[in-house]
Amino acid sequence: MASVAPGIAAWGLMTGVAMANAGMSQPECVLMALLVFAGSAQLAAIPLFVADAPMWVILATAFCVNLRFIVFSAHLRAYLLALPRAERLISGYLTADLSCVQFVRRYPAPAAEGDPTTLEEQQAYLAGNGGLNWAAWVSSNLLGVLFAASVPESLGLGFAGILGLLGVCLSLLGGPQTVSNGLRVVAALAAGTCAVLAAGLPLKLNIVVAIVIAVAVCLGLERATGAPTPSSDG
Repeated sequence: MASVAPGIAAWGLMTGVAMANAGMSQPECVLMALLVFAGSAQLAAIPLFVADAPMWVILATAFCVNLRFIVFSAHLRAYLLALPRAERLISGYLTADLSCVQFVRRYPAPAAEGDPTTLEEQQAYLAGNGGLNWAAWVSSNLLGVLFAASVPESLGLGFAGILGLLGVCLSLLGGPQTVSNGLRVVAALAAGTCAVLAAGLPLKLNIVVAIVIAVAVCLGLERATGAPTPSSDG
């Protein structure tokens, strides 16, 4: 995670600047930076707070933007099922897009039943990545809030986070030319195309549409080819 943490920090810094420049009070900005560990949800909620939108609208917007975490949760369930509830909740809170991708790439399959050593190793790796990601995001958010006047948005630092995410995702598409890897490429192309075409939908629902279409396409191709889905083999 250390290799992409600078990109995450740059993105977090610009999100903090955006919060401060949107007219939110400094205590509100600090509370959001500390309590809301979700960059897309923060950026979607900022204009709603400024416009005095009803709380249910703000919560519904954040919920829709973060629906992709249901997919992460479903995939990680097999890895975390044997852990105590408190550890599962902490892991769920700390897990974000990049830390989940890094974890699945490192561990394509969950620990076998009765193998506590591998389970502990996997949980340590997930917690370490998630903790570093959280620290990079929250600290940079706070710096952006505190020094908003000194960080011009024209620098475009927020794009560094997107580049970091793209780099990790594209690395997952490499490897041997297998049917499963081919499905990963199809999933990426389907999701990217649908996200762009549906960009005009409200509440960032284009993200949800992209996930649903990509999953549906890959499941259909899996049945047609008999190959494992990308999620089943990492």
